[in-house]
Amino acid sequence: MSASSLYLKRAWYVAALSSEVDATQLFHRRILGMSVLIFRNAQGEAVALQDRCPHRFAPLSMGSRVGDAIACPYHGLRFDAGGHCVHNPHGRGQLPRGQVVRGFPLIERHGFIWIWMAEEAADPALLPDFSPLDRGHANGVGHTYMKLPVDYRLILDNVMDLSHVDYVHGEIITTRGQLSPLIPQVEETENSVSASWDYSQTPPIGIFAPFLPRPEEAARHSIRVTWTAPANIQLSIAAAQDDAPFEQGISQYDLHSCTPGDENETHYFFATRRNHAEEDGDYNAFKTAAMHAAFETEDGPIIAAAQREMGSKDFFDLKPMLLSNDLAAVKVRRRLQRAVELEGAVELEGATPGRTDRAARR
Repeated sequence: MSASSLYLKRAWYVAALSSEVDATQLFHRRILGMSVLIFRNAQGEAVALQDRCPHRFAPLSMGSRVGDAIACPYHGLRFDAGGHCVHNPHGRGQLPRGQVVRGFPLIERHGFIWIWMAEEAADPALLPDFSPLDRGHANGVGHTYMKLPVDYRLILDNVMDLSHVDYVHGEIITTRGQLSPLIPQVEETENSVSASWDYSQTPPIGIFAPFLPRPEEAARHSIRVTWTAPANIQLSIAAAQDDAPFEQGISQYDLHSCTPGDENETHYFFATRRNHAEEDGDYNAFKTAAMHAAFETEDGPIIAAAQREMGSKDFFDLKPMLLSNDLAAVKVRRRLQRAVELEGAVELEGATPGRTDRAARR
Protein backbone atom coordinates (compact mmCIF):
# COMPACT_ATOMS: atom_id res chain seq x y z
CA MET A 1 0.00 0.00 0.00
CA SER A 2 1.46 3.36 -1.00
CA ALA A 3 1.85 6.11 1.56
CA SER A 4 -0.88 8.21 -0.06
CA SER A 5 -3.37 5.33 0.09
CA LEU A 6 -3.05 5.18 3.88
CA TYR A 7 -5.15 8.31 4.27
CA LEU A 8 -8.70 9.35 3.68
CA LYS A 9 -8.39 12.56 1.67
CA ARG A 10 -12.02 13.74 1.46
CA ALA A 11 -12.12 14.64 5.14
CA TRP A 12 -11.15 17.40 7.56
CA TYR A 13 -7.98 17.01 9.63
CA VAL A 14 -6.74 19.27 12.39
CA ALA A 15 -3.79 21.18 10.98
CA ALA A 16 -2.98 23.26 14.06
CA LEU A 17 -4.32 24.71 17.28
CA SER A 18 -5.76 28.16 16.60
CA SER A 19 -3.25 29.47 19.15
CA GLU A 20 -0.30 28.01 17.22
CA VAL A 21 -0.75 30.40 14.28
CA ASP A 22 -0.36 34.07 15.16
CA ALA A 23 -0.67 37.25 13.12
CA THR A 24 2.93 37.39 11.91
CA GLN A 25 4.60 33.99 11.76
CA LEU A 26 4.86 31.51 8.91
CA PHE A 27 3.81 28.20 10.41
CA HIS A 28 4.97 24.89 8.92
CA ARG A 29 3.52 21.43 9.47
CA ARG A 30 3.78 18.18 7.50
CA ILE A 31 0.31 16.72 6.86
CA LEU A 32 -0.47 13.48 5.01
CA GLY A 33 3.06 13.43 3.67
CA MET A 34 2.91 17.00 2.33
CA SER A 35 4.56 20.16 3.67
CA VAL A 36 1.96 22.83 4.46
CA LEU A 37 2.42 26.53 5.24
CA ILE A 38 -0.22 28.25 7.38
CA PHE A 39 -0.39 31.97 8.13
CA ARG A 40 -2.98 34.63 8.92
CA ASN A 41 -3.85 37.39 6.46
CA ALA A 42 -4.43 41.02 7.40
CA GLN A 43 -8.02 40.16 8.41
CA GLY A 44 -6.79 37.45 10.80
CA GLU A 45 -8.10 34.60 8.64
CA ALA A 46 -5.95 31.48 8.45
CA VAL A 47 -4.61 30.59 5.00
CA ALA A 48 -2.86 27.38 3.90
CA LEU A 49 -0.53 26.80 0.95
CA GLN A 50 1.77 23.99 -0.05
CA ASP A 51 5.06 24.86 1.62
CA ARG A 52 7.10 24.66 -1.57
CA CYS A 53 8.12 27.30 -4.06
CA PRO A 54 7.34 26.11 -7.62
CA HIS A 55 10.64 27.52 -8.89
CA ARG A 56 13.35 25.57 -7.04
CA PHE A 57 11.16 23.97 -4.36
CA ALA A 58 12.51 25.83 -1.33
CA PRO A 59 10.13 25.86 1.67
CA LEU A 60 8.17 29.10 1.63
CA SER A 61 7.97 28.96 5.43
CA MET A 62 11.68 29.82 5.44
CA GLY A 63 10.81 33.10 3.69
CA SER A 64 9.19 36.28 4.92
CA ARG A 65 5.91 38.18 4.92
CA VAL A 66 5.41 41.13 2.58
CA GLY A 67 1.92 42.24 3.53
CA ASP A 68 -0.29 39.27 2.69
CA ALA A 69 2.27 37.85 0.27
CA ILE A 70 5.02 35.34 1.02
CA ALA A 71 8.53 35.98 -0.31
CA CYS A 72 10.51 32.88 -1.19
CA PRO A 73 13.84 32.81 0.69
CA TYR A 74 15.74 31.52 -2.33
CA HIS A 75 15.05 33.87 -5.27
CA GLY A 76 12.61 36.44 -3.90
CA LEU A 77 9.48 35.39 -5.79
CA ARG A 78 6.32 36.42 -3.95
CA PHE A 79 3.02 34.55 -3.75
CA ASP A 80 -0.34 35.77 -2.50
CA ALA A 81 -2.77 33.88 -0.27
CA GLY A 82 -4.37 32.32 -3.35
CA GLY A 83 -1.08 30.81 -4.53
CA HIS A 84 -0.56 33.30 -7.40
CA CYS A 85 2.87 34.72 -8.14
CA VAL A 86 2.56 38.48 -7.63
CA HIS A 87 6.19 39.55 -7.83
CA ASN A 88 9.11 38.33 -9.92
CA PRO A 89 12.33 40.33 -9.36
CA HIS A 90 14.14 38.63 -12.25
CA GLY A 91 14.50 39.79 -15.85
CA ARG A 92 11.42 41.65 -17.06
CA GLY A 93 9.39 40.48 -14.05
CA GLN A 94 6.98 38.37 -16.09
CA LEU A 95 4.36 36.68 -13.90
CA PRO A 96 2.98 33.20 -14.58
CA ARG A 97 -0.76 32.95 -15.07
CA GLY A 98 -3.08 31.30 -12.63
CA GLN A 99 -2.43 29.55 -9.35
CA VAL A 100 1.09 28.15 -9.14
CA VAL A 101 1.19 27.16 -5.46
CA ARG A 102 -1.50 24.76 -4.28
CA GLY A 103 -3.88 26.10 -1.65
CA PHE A 104 -5.89 24.17 0.91
CA PRO A 105 -9.33 25.09 2.32
CA LEU A 106 -9.40 25.75 6.06
CA ILE A 107 -12.14 25.97 8.68
CA GLU A 108 -11.34 27.45 12.09
CA ARG A 109 -13.60 25.94 14.70
CA HIS A 110 -13.56 24.62 18.30
CA GLY A 111 -10.09 26.07 18.92
CA PHE A 112 -8.54 24.23 15.97
CA ILE A 113 -7.64 25.01 12.36
CA TRP A 114 -9.03 22.20 10.17
CA ILE A 115 -7.63 21.47 6.70
CA TRP A 116 -9.07 19.78 3.61
CA MET A 117 -6.33 17.90 1.73
CA ALA A 118 -8.32 16.46 -1.20
CA GLU A 119 -8.20 17.84 -4.73
CA GLU A 120 -12.03 17.88 -4.81
CA ALA A 121 -14.00 20.86 -3.52
CA ALA A 122 -14.15 21.00 0.26
CA ASP A 123 -17.34 19.81 1.96
CA PRO A 124 -17.92 21.68 5.25
CA ALA A 125 -20.72 19.23 6.13
CA LEU A 126 -18.10 16.51 6.65
CA LEU A 127 -16.61 18.30 9.66
CA PRO A 128 -18.23 16.71 12.75
CA ASP A 129 -19.85 18.96 15.33
CA PHE A 130 -17.82 19.30 18.53
CA SER A 131 -19.60 22.47 19.69
CA PRO A 132 -19.76 21.45 23.40
CA LEU A 133 -16.11 22.52 23.48
CA ASP A 134 -17.26 26.09 22.82
CA ARG A 135 -19.80 26.34 25.63
CA GLY A 136 -18.93 27.78 29.02
CA HIS A 137 -16.19 29.85 30.60
CA ALA A 138 -12.96 30.33 28.65
CA ASN A 139 -10.95 28.78 31.50
CA GLY A 140 -13.12 25.65 31.42
CA VAL A 141 -11.58 24.35 28.19
CA GLY A 142 -7.99 23.45 27.42
CA HIS A 143 -6.27 22.65 24.11
CA THR A 144 -2.90 21.07 23.53
CA TYR A 145 -0.71 19.36 20.95
CA MET A 146 1.77 16.47 21.02
CA LYS A 147 3.71 14.52 18.42
CA LEU A 148 4.63 10.85 18.32
CA PRO A 149 6.69 8.84 15.79
CA VAL A 150 3.94 6.30 15.09
CA ASP A 151 1.19 5.40 12.63
CA TYR A 152 -1.88 7.45 13.57
CA ARG A 153 -4.06 4.36 13.79
CA LEU A 154 -2.16 3.13 16.85
CA ILE A 155 -3.30 6.22 18.74
CA LEU A 156 -6.89 5.63 17.60
CA ASP A 157 -6.60 2.06 18.92
CA ASN A 158 -5.37 3.40 22.25
CA VAL A 159 -8.31 5.76 22.80
CA MET A 160 -11.02 3.44 21.46
CA ASP A 161 -9.92 0.69 23.88
CA LEU A 162 -9.75 2.12 27.40
CA SER A 163 -9.11 -1.22 29.08
CA HIS A 164 -5.43 -0.22 29.23
CA VAL A 165 -6.13 2.53 31.78
CA ASP A 166 -5.49 0.47 34.93
CA TYR A 167 -2.26 -0.96 33.54
CA VAL A 168 -0.71 2.12 31.96
CA HIS A 169 -1.92 5.14 33.89
CA GLY A 170 -1.51 6.28 37.45
CA GLU A 171 -3.75 7.05 40.39
CA ILE A 172 -5.48 10.07 38.90
CA ILE A 173 -7.53 8.09 36.36
CA THR A 174 -7.44 4.54 37.71
CA THR A 175 -10.78 2.68 37.65
CA ARG A 176 -9.73 0.42 40.55
CA GLY A 177 -9.79 -2.55 38.18
CA GLN A 178 -13.48 -2.08 37.35
CA LEU A 179 -13.13 -1.31 33.63
CA SER A 180 -11.06 -4.22 32.31
CA PRO A 181 -13.57 -7.02 33.08
CA LEU A 182 -16.37 -5.19 31.30
CA ILE A 183 -17.24 -5.89 27.69
CA PRO A 184 -17.91 -2.50 26.13
CA GLN A 185 -21.26 -1.77 24.53
CA VAL A 186 -20.43 -1.06 20.89
CA GLU A 187 -22.74 0.86 18.57
CA GLU A 188 -22.36 1.89 14.95
CA THR A 189 -24.04 4.48 12.78
CA GLU A 190 -23.38 5.35 9.17
CA ASN A 191 -20.71 7.83 10.28
CA SER A 192 -19.47 6.62 13.67
CA VAL A 193 -18.35 3.81 15.96
CA SER A 194 -18.97 4.15 19.71
CA ALA A 195 -18.01 2.15 22.78
CA SER A 196 -19.40 2.74 26.27
CA TRP A 197 -18.87 1.47 29.79
CA ASP A 198 -21.01 1.98 32.92
CA TYR A 199 -19.69 0.90 36.31
CA SER A 200 -19.15 1.93 39.94
CA GLN A 201 -15.89 2.41 41.81
CA THR A 202 -14.74 3.33 45.31
CA PRO A 203 -13.30 5.90 45.70
CA PRO A 204 -14.37 7.68 42.51
CA ILE A 205 -11.97 8.36 39.65
CA GLY A 206 -9.28 10.75 40.86
CA ILE A 207 -9.98 13.58 38.43
CA PHE A 208 -13.58 13.86 39.71
CA ALA A 209 -13.48 12.72 43.37
CA PRO A 210 -12.65 16.14 44.91
CA PHE A 211 -15.71 17.67 43.24
CA LEU A 212 -18.24 15.03 44.31
CA PRO A 213 -20.27 15.35 47.53
CA ARG A 214 -18.44 12.46 49.24
CA PRO A 215 -14.98 12.03 47.66
CA GLU A 216 -14.16 8.75 49.44
CA GLU A 217 -17.43 6.91 48.75
CA ALA A 218 -18.67 4.98 45.73
CA ALA A 219 -19.81 6.76 42.60
CA ARG A 220 -21.40 5.59 39.38
CA HIS A 221 -19.32 6.26 36.28
CA SER A 222 -20.14 6.45 32.60
CA ILE A 223 -17.60 6.59 29.76
CA ARG A 224 -18.34 6.83 26.04
CA VAL A 225 -15.91 7.14 23.14
CA THR A 226 -17.11 7.91 19.61
CA TRP A 227 -14.98 7.79 16.47
CA THR A 228 -15.82 9.83 13.38
CA ALA A 229 -13.77 9.88 10.19
CA PRO A 230 -11.03 10.30 9.61
CA ALA A 231 -9.34 10.30 13.00
CA ASN A 232 -11.48 12.03 15.64
CA ILE A 233 -12.47 10.41 18.93
CA GLN A 234 -14.82 12.27 21.24
CA LEU A 235 -14.63 10.97 24.82
CA SER A 236 -17.25 11.82 27.44
CA ILE A 237 -16.86 10.76 31.06
CA ALA A 238 -19.15 11.47 34.01
CA ALA A 239 -19.51 10.46 37.66
CA ALA A 240 -22.48 10.82 40.01
CA GLN A 241 -23.47 9.71 43.50
CA ASP A 242 -26.79 8.70 45.03
CA ASP A 243 -29.60 8.87 42.48
CA ALA A 244 -28.34 11.96 40.68
CA PRO A 245 -28.39 11.58 36.88
CA PHE A 246 -25.05 11.85 35.13
CA GLU A 247 -26.19 15.14 33.58
CA GLN A 248 -26.12 16.63 37.09
CA GLY A 249 -22.85 14.98 38.06
CA ILE A 250 -19.22 15.83 37.42
CA SER A 251 -18.18 15.41 33.81
CA GLN A 252 -15.83 16.36 31.02
CA TYR A 253 -16.06 16.35 27.23
CA ASP A 254 -12.82 15.58 25.40
CA LEU A 255 -11.73 15.50 21.78
CA HIS A 256 -8.75 13.45 20.61
CA SER A 257 -7.87 14.15 16.98
CA CYS A 258 -4.97 12.51 15.13
CA THR A 259 -3.48 13.95 11.96
CA PRO A 260 -0.85 11.89 10.13
CA GLY A 261 2.32 13.78 9.32
CA ASP A 262 3.30 10.76 7.30
CA GLU A 263 3.20 6.99 7.82
CA ASN A 264 5.64 7.26 10.74
CA GLU A 265 4.57 10.46 12.48
CA THR A 266 1.31 11.62 14.05
CA HIS A 267 0.18 15.05 15.23
CA TYR A 268 -2.00 14.44 18.29
CA PHE A 269 -4.44 17.24 19.17
CA PHE A 270 -6.46 17.25 22.37
CA ALA A 271 -9.17 19.45 23.87
CA THR A 272 -11.05 19.02 27.13
CA ARG A 273 -14.11 20.91 28.42
CA ARG A 274 -15.28 20.34 32.03
CA ASN A 275 -18.36 21.34 34.03
CA HIS A 276 -16.46 21.97 37.28
CA ALA A 277 -13.82 24.53 38.38
CA GLU A 278 -14.61 26.21 35.07
CA GLU A 279 -13.22 29.63 35.98
CA ASP A 280 -10.02 28.33 37.57
CA GLY A 281 -7.20 29.07 35.12
CA ASP A 282 -4.61 27.30 37.29
CA TYR A 283 -6.70 24.13 37.29
CA ASN A 284 -7.00 24.41 33.52
CA ALA A 285 -3.20 24.48 33.24
CA PHE A 286 -3.01 21.46 35.55
CA LYS A 287 -5.45 19.51 33.34
CA THR A 288 -3.41 20.23 30.21
CA ALA A 289 -0.14 19.33 31.93
CA ALA A 290 -1.68 16.09 33.19
CA MET A 291 -2.65 15.11 29.66
CA HIS A 292 0.92 15.66 28.50
CA ALA A 293 2.28 13.65 31.42
CA ALA A 294 -0.12 10.76 30.78
CA PHE A 295 0.60 10.53 27.08
CA GLU A 296 4.27 11.44 26.94
CA THR A 297 5.38 9.25 29.86
CA GLU A 298 2.74 6.48 29.92
CA ASP A 299 0.81 5.77 26.69
CA GLY A 300 3.32 7.26 24.29
CA PRO A 301 6.42 5.18 25.05
CA ILE A 302 4.42 1.93 24.87
CA ILE A 303 2.76 2.89 21.58
CA ALA A 304 6.12 3.92 20.12
CA ALA A 305 7.68 0.63 21.22
CA ALA A 306 4.81 -1.28 19.63
CA GLN A 307 5.37 0.66 16.41
CA ARG A 308 9.03 -0.34 16.40
CA GLU A 309 8.08 -3.99 16.83
CA MET A 310 5.55 -3.78 14.01
CA GLY A 311 7.96 -2.07 11.66
CA SER A 312 6.34 -1.49 8.28
CA LYS A 313 4.02 -4.49 8.51
CA ASP A 314 0.25 -4.06 8.39
CA PHE A 315 -1.59 -4.51 11.68
CA PHE A 316 -3.85 -7.30 10.47
CA ASP A 317 -1.05 -9.04 8.54
CA LEU A 318 0.64 -9.58 11.91
CA LYS A 319 -2.40 -11.63 13.00
CA PRO A 320 -2.91 -9.86 16.35
CA MET A 321 -4.56 -11.66 19.25
CA LEU A 322 -7.97 -10.01 19.59
CA LEU A 323 -9.85 -9.71 22.88
CA SER A 324 -13.37 -8.60 23.78
CA ASN A 325 -12.11 -5.07 24.48
CA ASP A 326 -10.76 -4.78 20.92
CA LEU A 327 -14.15 -4.78 19.18
CA ALA A 328 -14.59 -1.02 18.78
CA ALA A 329 -10.96 -0.38 17.81
CA VAL A 330 -11.04 -3.14 15.18
CA LYS A 331 -14.30 -1.79 13.75
CA VAL A 332 -12.71 1.65 13.43
CA ARG A 333 -9.68 0.21 11.63
CA ARG A 334 -11.85 -1.74 9.20
CA ARG A 335 -14.23 1.17 8.58
CA LEU A 336 -11.32 3.49 7.91
CA GLN A 337 -9.67 0.96 5.59
CA ARG A 338 -12.88 0.50 3.60
CA ALA A 339 -13.36 4.27 3.30
CA VAL A 340 -9.81 4.74 2.00
CA GLU A 341 -10.22 1.87 -0.49
CA LEU A 342 -13.57 3.22 -1.70
CA GLU A 343 -12.13 6.68 -2.15
CA GLY A 344 -9.31 5.20 -4.19
CA ALA A 345 -11.77 3.23 -6.32
CA VAL A 346 -13.84 6.36 -6.99
CA GLU A 347 -10.70 8.23 -8.07
CA LEU A 348 -9.81 5.43 -10.50
CA GLU A 349 -13.32 5.23 -11.91
CA GLY A 350 -13.81 8.98 -12.13
CA ALA A 351 -12.52 9.06 -15.69
CA THR A 352 -15.25 6.65 -16.78
CA PRO A 353 -18.58 8.48 -17.36
CA GLY A 354 -21.36 7.37 -15.05
CA ARG A 355 -19.15 5.22 -12.80
CA THR A 356 -18.23 7.58 -9.95
CA ASP A 357 -21.67 7.98 -8.39
CA ARG A 358 -22.34 4.26 -8.49
CA ALA A 359 -19.02 3.53 -6.80
CA ALA A 360 -19.72 6.04 -4.05
CA ARG A 361 -23.05 4.37 -3.24
CA ARG A 362 -21.59 0.87 -2.79
